[in-house]
Amino acid sequence: MSDQTNNLALPYILPSQAQKHVFHNDALQRLDAVVQLAVKGELPAPPVTPIEGECYLIASGAMGVWSGKAGLVAMWQDGAWLHLSPKLGWRAFFIETGQLRAFDGAAWRSISLATDGSVAMIGINATPDDVNRLAVMSDASLFSNAGNGHQIKLNKAAATDAGTLLFQTAWSGRAEMGLAGSDDFSIKVSGDGSNWLPALSISADGVVRTPARPLARASLAAGIATPAAASRTGFDTFHARQGGFALGAAVPSGTGNRLLVPATGFYLLSLSVSTLTSSGHGTAIEVNGATILADVSGPASTVPTNQTAVTVAQLNRGDWLALMHTGTAQYALGAAKTELSAVMI
Repeated sequence: MSDQTNNLALPYILPSQAQKHVFHNDALQRLDAVVQLAVKGELPAPPVTPIEGECYLIASGAMGVWSGKAGLVAMWQDGAWLHLSPKLGWRAFFIETGQLRAFDGAAWRSISLATDGSVAMIGINATPDDVNRLAVMSDASLFSNAGNGHQIKLNKAAATDAGTLLFQTAWSGRAEMGLAGSDDFSIKVSGDGSNWLPALSISADGVVRTPARPLARASLAAGIATPAAASRTGFDTFHARQGGFALGAAVPSGTGNRLLVPATGFYLLSLSVSTLTSSGHGTAIEVNGATILADVSGPASTVPTNQTAVTVAQLNRGDWLALMHTGTAQYALGAAKTELSAVMI
Protein backbone atom coordinates (compact mmCIF):
# COMPACT_ATOMS: atom_id res chain seq x y z
CA MET A 1 0.00 0.00 0.00
CA SER A 2 1.26 3.48 -0.90
CA ASP A 3 1.85 5.96 1.89
CA GLN A 4 0.02 8.80 0.07
CA THR A 5 -3.11 9.36 -2.01
CA ASN A 6 -2.95 9.10 -5.78
CA ASN A 7 -4.35 12.47 -6.88
CA LEU A 8 -3.32 15.07 -4.31
CA ALA A 9 -0.38 13.17 -2.75
CA LEU A 10 -1.89 13.53 0.72
CA PRO A 11 0.08 11.48 3.27
CA TYR A 12 -1.70 8.59 4.93
CA ILE A 13 -1.52 8.21 8.69
CA LEU A 14 0.13 4.84 9.18
CA PRO A 15 0.16 2.76 12.37
CA SER A 16 3.94 2.86 12.63
CA GLN A 17 4.27 6.64 12.20
CA ALA A 18 5.49 8.86 14.97
CA GLN A 19 4.19 12.42 15.25
CA LYS A 20 1.09 11.62 13.24
CA HIS A 21 -0.09 15.20 13.61
CA VAL A 22 2.71 16.35 11.30
CA PHE A 23 1.45 14.19 8.44
CA HIS A 24 -2.13 15.18 9.15
CA ASN A 25 -1.32 18.90 9.10
CA ASP A 26 0.64 18.51 5.87
CA ALA A 27 -2.43 16.96 4.26
CA LEU A 28 -4.61 19.83 5.50
CA GLN A 29 -2.18 22.36 4.01
CA ARG A 30 -2.39 20.71 0.61
CA LEU A 31 -6.16 20.56 0.77
CA ASP A 32 -6.29 24.22 1.78
CA ALA A 33 -4.27 25.10 -1.31
CA VAL A 34 -5.96 22.89 -3.88
CA VAL A 35 -9.64 22.97 -2.91
CA GLN A 36 -11.31 26.01 -4.56
CA LEU A 37 -7.92 26.89 -6.02
CA ALA A 38 -7.55 30.64 -6.65
CA VAL A 39 -4.31 31.82 -8.28
CA LYS A 40 -3.30 35.36 -7.43
CA GLY A 41 -1.05 35.71 -10.46
CA GLU A 42 1.70 34.19 -12.58
CA LEU A 43 5.21 35.27 -11.52
CA PRO A 44 8.79 34.09 -12.13
CA ALA A 45 9.85 35.10 -8.62
CA PRO A 46 8.09 35.27 -5.25
CA PRO A 47 6.41 38.52 -4.25
CA VAL A 48 8.32 40.61 -1.72
CA THR A 49 5.60 40.47 0.93
CA PRO A 50 3.46 37.39 0.34
CA ILE A 51 0.20 37.00 2.22
CA GLU A 52 -0.73 33.82 4.05
CA GLY A 53 -2.80 31.51 1.90
CA GLU A 54 -2.07 33.22 -1.43
CA CYS A 55 -1.28 30.98 -4.39
CA TYR A 56 0.85 31.77 -7.44
CA LEU A 57 1.62 29.96 -10.66
CA ILE A 58 5.39 29.91 -11.09
CA ALA A 59 6.20 31.26 -14.55
CA SER A 60 9.01 30.17 -16.83
CA GLY A 61 12.41 31.60 -15.98
CA ALA A 62 11.75 31.05 -12.28
CA MET A 63 14.25 32.71 -9.93
CA GLY A 64 15.23 32.74 -6.29
CA VAL A 65 13.62 30.14 -4.09
CA TRP A 66 11.37 29.32 -7.03
CA SER A 67 14.27 28.45 -9.30
CA GLY A 68 13.67 25.16 -11.11
CA LYS A 69 10.02 25.07 -10.12
CA ALA A 70 8.38 26.62 -13.21
CA GLY A 71 4.87 25.30 -13.75
CA LEU A 72 4.24 24.48 -10.08
CA VAL A 73 1.64 26.15 -7.91
CA ALA A 74 3.20 27.90 -4.91
CA MET A 75 1.24 28.67 -1.74
CA TRP A 76 2.60 30.82 1.09
CA GLN A 77 1.82 28.89 4.28
CA ASP A 78 3.24 29.39 7.77
CA GLY A 79 6.15 31.48 6.51
CA ALA A 80 7.22 29.06 3.78
CA TRP A 81 6.32 28.14 0.21
CA LEU A 82 4.37 24.95 -0.36
CA HIS A 83 4.85 23.72 -3.93
CA LEU A 84 2.21 21.64 -5.67
CA SER A 85 2.53 19.91 -9.02
CA PRO A 86 -0.77 20.28 -10.94
CA LYS A 87 -2.28 17.27 -12.64
CA LEU A 88 -4.38 16.92 -15.76
CA GLY A 89 -7.86 18.30 -15.15
CA TRP A 90 -7.10 20.62 -12.24
CA ARG A 91 -9.11 23.83 -12.36
CA ALA A 92 -8.25 27.22 -10.90
CA PHE A 93 -9.63 30.73 -10.93
CA PHE A 94 -6.99 33.27 -12.01
CA ILE A 95 -7.80 36.40 -10.05
CA GLU A 96 -5.89 38.98 -12.11
CA THR A 97 -7.52 38.01 -15.41
CA GLY A 98 -10.87 36.88 -14.04
CA GLN A 99 -10.56 33.59 -15.91
CA LEU A 100 -11.41 30.05 -15.00
CA ARG A 101 -8.66 27.81 -16.39
CA ALA A 102 -7.99 24.09 -16.56
CA PHE A 103 -4.61 22.31 -16.64
CA ASP A 104 -4.26 20.20 -19.80
CA GLY A 105 -1.11 18.44 -18.66
CA ALA A 106 1.21 21.09 -20.06
CA ALA A 107 -0.39 24.51 -19.59
CA TRP A 108 -3.27 26.28 -17.94
CA ARG A 109 -5.87 27.09 -20.59
CA SER A 110 -9.10 29.05 -20.40
CA ILE A 111 -12.09 26.77 -20.13
CA SER A 112 -13.66 27.07 -23.57
CA LEU A 113 -16.95 26.27 -25.21
CA ALA A 114 -17.61 23.09 -27.13
CA THR A 115 -15.10 22.24 -29.84
CA ASP A 116 -17.32 23.93 -32.43
CA GLY A 117 -17.65 27.05 -30.25
CA SER A 118 -21.37 26.56 -29.66
CA VAL A 119 -23.57 26.67 -26.57
CA ALA A 120 -27.10 25.32 -26.20
CA MET A 121 -28.58 28.64 -25.04
CA ILE A 122 -27.54 32.05 -23.70
CA GLY A 123 -29.36 34.43 -21.39
CA ILE A 124 -28.14 38.02 -20.98
CA ASN A 125 -29.93 39.43 -17.95
CA ALA A 126 -32.78 37.07 -18.92
CA THR A 127 -33.69 33.38 -18.87
CA PRO A 128 -33.50 31.47 -22.17
CA ASP A 129 -35.64 28.44 -22.94
CA ASP A 130 -35.96 25.73 -25.59
CA VAL A 131 -37.68 28.13 -28.01
CA ASN A 132 -36.00 31.44 -27.14
CA ARG A 133 -32.46 30.10 -26.91
CA LEU A 134 -31.00 33.59 -26.96
CA ALA A 135 -32.72 35.88 -24.45
CA VAL A 136 -31.61 39.48 -23.86
CA MET A 137 -33.09 41.99 -21.42
CA SER A 138 -31.54 45.38 -22.13
CA ASP A 139 -32.35 48.99 -22.93
CA ALA A 140 -30.70 48.55 -26.32
CA SER A 141 -28.70 46.10 -28.42
CA LEU A 142 -25.81 47.13 -30.66
CA PHE A 143 -24.64 45.26 -33.74
CA SER A 144 -21.78 47.11 -35.41
CA ASN A 145 -19.47 46.53 -38.35
CA ALA A 146 -15.94 45.15 -38.26
CA GLY A 147 -14.63 47.54 -40.89
CA ASN A 148 -17.14 47.15 -43.70
CA GLY A 149 -20.88 46.42 -43.79
CA HIS A 150 -23.02 44.43 -41.39
CA GLN A 151 -25.85 41.95 -42.04
CA ILE A 152 -28.35 40.29 -39.74
CA LYS A 153 -29.61 37.02 -41.21
CA LEU A 154 -32.89 35.21 -40.53
CA ASN A 155 -32.97 31.81 -42.22
CA LYS A 156 -36.04 29.54 -42.41
CA ALA A 157 -36.21 25.90 -43.45
CA ALA A 158 -39.07 26.05 -45.95
CA ALA A 159 -41.15 28.62 -47.81
CA THR A 160 -44.17 27.91 -45.60
CA ASP A 161 -42.20 28.65 -42.42
CA ALA A 162 -41.78 32.11 -40.89
CA GLY A 163 -38.65 34.22 -40.88
CA THR A 164 -39.85 37.47 -39.35
CA LEU A 165 -39.37 40.21 -36.79
CA LEU A 166 -42.25 40.40 -34.31
CA PHE A 167 -42.93 43.63 -32.40
CA GLN A 168 -44.90 43.33 -29.16
CA THR A 169 -46.54 45.40 -26.45
CA ALA A 170 -46.68 43.64 -23.07
CA TRP A 171 -45.86 40.35 -24.86
CA SER A 172 -48.80 40.76 -27.27
CA GLY A 173 -48.01 41.04 -30.99
CA ARG A 174 -48.67 44.36 -32.71
CA ALA A 175 -46.60 44.21 -35.92
CA GLU A 176 -44.68 41.57 -37.85
CA MET A 177 -42.41 41.99 -40.84
CA GLY A 178 -40.49 39.49 -42.94
CA LEU A 179 -41.23 36.24 -44.74
CA ALA A 180 -44.40 35.07 -42.99
CA GLY A 181 -45.53 31.73 -44.36
CA SER A 182 -44.32 32.43 -47.90
CA ASP A 183 -41.33 33.90 -49.72
CA ASP A 184 -43.13 37.23 -50.23
CA PHE A 185 -41.95 40.01 -47.93
CA SER A 186 -44.85 41.33 -45.87
CA ILE A 187 -45.79 43.66 -43.04
CA LYS A 188 -48.76 42.72 -40.85
CA VAL A 189 -50.33 44.66 -37.98
CA SER A 190 -52.69 43.80 -35.14
CA GLY A 191 -54.55 45.76 -32.53
CA ASP A 192 -54.99 42.87 -30.11
CA GLY A 193 -52.34 40.25 -30.94
CA SER A 194 -54.94 37.84 -32.33
CA ASN A 195 -56.49 39.46 -35.39
CA TRP A 196 -53.92 40.40 -38.02
CA LEU A 197 -54.23 42.56 -41.13
CA PRO A 198 -51.73 42.56 -44.01
CA ALA A 199 -50.52 46.11 -44.66
CA LEU A 200 -47.86 45.46 -47.31
CA SER A 201 -46.75 42.58 -49.51
CA ILE A 202 -43.83 42.50 -51.97
CA SER A 203 -43.58 39.47 -54.24
CA ALA A 204 -40.33 37.85 -55.35
CA ASP A 205 -40.64 39.64 -58.71
CA GLY A 206 -40.91 43.04 -57.01
CA VAL A 207 -44.66 43.64 -57.26
CA VAL A 208 -45.87 45.76 -54.33
CA ARG A 209 -49.36 45.19 -52.96
CA THR A 210 -51.17 47.09 -50.20
CA PRO A 211 -54.19 44.89 -49.40
CA ALA A 212 -55.45 47.13 -46.59
CA ARG A 213 -55.14 50.40 -48.49
CA PRO A 214 -58.61 52.03 -48.60
CA LEU A 215 -60.05 52.15 -52.11
CA ALA A 216 -63.49 51.95 -53.64
CA ARG A 217 -65.20 52.17 -57.00
CA ALA A 218 -68.93 52.57 -56.52
CA SER A 219 -72.12 53.47 -58.38
CA LEU A 220 -75.82 52.83 -58.40
CA ALA A 221 -76.91 49.65 -60.15
CA ALA A 222 -76.98 49.82 -63.95
CA GLY A 223 -79.92 51.82 -65.24
CA ILE A 224 -81.11 55.25 -66.34
CA ALA A 225 -82.20 58.05 -63.99
CA THR A 226 -83.14 61.71 -64.15
CA PRO A 227 -82.39 63.13 -60.69
CA ALA A 228 -83.98 66.42 -59.74
CA ALA A 229 -81.94 69.57 -59.26
CA ALA A 230 -80.51 69.87 -55.72
CA SER A 231 -80.94 66.13 -55.19
CA ARG A 232 -78.23 63.58 -54.47
CA THR A 233 -77.18 60.28 -55.93
CA GLY A 234 -75.65 57.76 -53.60
CA PHE A 235 -74.39 54.23 -54.20
CA ASP A 236 -75.56 50.66 -53.86
CA THR A 237 -72.94 48.68 -55.78
CA PHE A 238 -69.17 48.26 -55.38
CA HIS A 239 -67.13 47.42 -58.47
CA ALA A 240 -63.90 47.38 -56.42
CA ARG A 241 -63.38 47.70 -52.69
CA GLN A 242 -60.80 47.12 -49.97
CA GLY A 243 -59.55 48.75 -46.81
CA GLY A 244 -62.87 49.29 -45.06
CA PHE A 245 -65.01 51.36 -47.44
CA ALA A 246 -68.68 50.68 -46.75
CA LEU A 247 -72.16 51.95 -47.51
CA GLY A 248 -73.97 53.93 -44.85
CA ALA A 249 -77.42 55.38 -44.44
CA ALA A 250 -79.51 56.62 -47.35
CA VAL A 251 -78.42 59.96 -48.75
CA PRO A 252 -80.70 62.89 -47.85
CA SER A 253 -82.88 64.12 -50.70
CA GLY A 254 -81.98 61.50 -53.24
CA THR A 255 -81.37 57.87 -54.13
CA GLY A 256 -78.81 55.38 -52.87
CA ASN A 257 -76.57 55.23 -49.82
CA ARG A 258 -73.68 57.22 -48.47
CA LEU A 259 -70.12 56.07 -49.21
CA LEU A 260 -68.35 55.97 -45.82
CA VAL A 261 -64.66 56.90 -45.53
CA PRO A 262 -62.79 54.29 -43.42
CA ALA A 263 -59.63 56.18 -42.44
CA THR A 264 -58.29 59.71 -42.18
CA GLY A 265 -55.87 60.79 -44.90
CA PHE A 266 -55.49 62.19 -48.38
CA TYR A 267 -57.57 60.59 -51.13
CA LEU A 268 -57.49 60.68 -54.91
CA LEU A 269 -61.10 61.09 -56.05
CA SER A 270 -62.25 60.45 -59.61
CA LEU A 271 -65.77 61.24 -60.77
CA SER A 272 -67.09 59.82 -64.04
CA VAL A 273 -70.40 61.13 -65.37
CA SER A 274 -72.29 59.68 -68.32
CA THR A 275 -75.34 61.53 -69.63
CA LEU A 276 -77.66 60.55 -72.45
CA THR A 277 -79.39 63.93 -72.81
CA SER A 278 -79.15 67.18 -70.90
CA SER A 279 -80.90 70.51 -70.58
CA GLY A 280 -77.84 71.86 -68.80
CA HIS A 281 -76.52 70.03 -65.79
CA GLY A 282 -73.85 69.82 -63.10
CA THR A 283 -72.64 66.91 -60.98
CA ALA A 284 -70.35 67.32 -57.96
CA ILE A 285 -68.56 65.18 -55.40
CA GLU A 286 -69.95 66.29 -52.06
CA VAL A 287 -68.64 65.42 -48.58
CA ASN A 288 -70.94 65.25 -45.57
CA GLY A 289 -73.78 66.89 -47.51
CA ALA A 290 -72.07 70.26 -47.29
CA THR A 291 -68.75 70.70 -49.11
CA ILE A 292 -68.12 70.38 -52.86
CA LEU A 293 -64.77 68.74 -53.66
CA ALA A 294 -64.91 68.58 -57.48
CA ASP A 295 -67.54 68.90 -60.18
CA VAL A 296 -68.35 68.68 -63.89
CA SER A 297 -70.97 70.59 -65.85
CA GLY A 298 -72.41 70.40 -69.33
CA PRO A 299 -74.66 72.40 -71.63
CA ALA A 300 -77.93 71.27 -73.11
CA SER A 301 -77.36 68.29 -75.38
CA THR A 302 -79.26 65.50 -77.07
CA VAL A 303 -76.26 63.22 -77.58
CA PRO A 304 -74.49 61.01 -75.02
CA THR A 305 -71.66 62.74 -73.17
CA ASN A 306 -68.94 61.46 -70.83
CA GLN A 307 -67.17 63.75 -68.37
CA THR A 308 -64.52 63.27 -65.70
CA ALA A 309 -63.29 65.25 -62.70
CA VAL A 310 -60.27 64.33 -60.59
CA THR A 311 -59.12 65.88 -57.32
CA VAL A 312 -57.14 65.22 -54.16
CA ALA A 313 -58.83 65.90 -50.84
CA GLN A 314 -58.20 65.28 -47.17
CA LEU A 315 -60.98 63.19 -45.69
CA ASN A 316 -61.60 62.05 -42.14
CA ARG A 317 -62.74 58.69 -40.90
CA GLY A 318 -66.53 58.66 -40.82
CA ASP A 319 -66.97 61.27 -43.56
CA TRP A 320 -69.47 60.35 -46.27
CA LEU A 321 -69.52 61.00 -49.98
CA ALA A 322 -72.38 61.43 -52.45
CA LEU A 323 -73.05 63.11 -55.80
CA MET A 324 -74.92 66.43 -55.83
CA HIS A 325 -76.92 67.45 -58.92
CA THR A 326 -77.81 70.79 -60.48
CA GLY A 327 -79.90 71.30 -63.63
CA THR A 328 -81.52 68.38 -65.35
CA ALA A 329 -80.06 65.48 -67.32
CA GLN A 330 -80.70 61.85 -68.08
CA TYR A 331 -77.88 59.81 -66.51
CA ALA A 332 -76.59 56.37 -67.47
CA LEU A 333 -75.82 54.56 -64.21
CA GLY A 334 -73.52 51.65 -63.43
CA ALA A 335 -69.92 50.57 -63.94
CA ALA A 336 -67.89 52.69 -66.38
CA LYS A 337 -70.80 55.12 -66.59
CA THR A 338 -71.73 57.38 -63.68
CA GLU A 339 -69.51 56.28 -60.81
CA LEU A 340 -67.09 57.49 -58.15
CA SER A 341 -63.63 56.10 -57.37
CA ALA A 342 -61.68 56.90 -54.20
CA VAL A 343 -58.14 55.77 -53.35
CA MET A 344 -56.12 56.72 -50.28
CA ILE A 345 -52.69 58.06 -51.31
